[in-house]
Amino acid sequence: MYKERLEIYDQIVDKCPRFDRKGKTMPYTSANGYMFSLLNKDAELGFRYSKEVQEKYIKEFNSNLYKSYGAIMKGYVLIPDNMLTDLDKLAQYLNESYDYVMTLDPK
Repeated sequence: MYKERLEIYDQIVDKCPRFDRKGKTMPYTSANGYMFSLLNKDAELGFRYSKEVQEKYIKEFNSNLYKSYGAIMKGYVLIPDNMLTDLDKLAQYLNESYDYVMTLDPK
């Protein structure tokens, strides 16, 4: 399951030319000093948004806050399994996440 999910994650990131996937054991994307997406050890995908967008997408996606290694990741939305078939739409959501972290003060 993890390998298949990693392939999906890589395909989504490949559709977003402004950034690259990083991490060997914990795949993630980052920009401006902030991580904005990651694939956890449970093969769950999370994207980071502002608090308002996070709340909107949790309702819209019928999802939850994203957890990694047992901890709630502040600002992250769990991308539900039923959304993993529309990679173009997920690339739009990932680009939106990138745009969000680029508005934050650089670390």
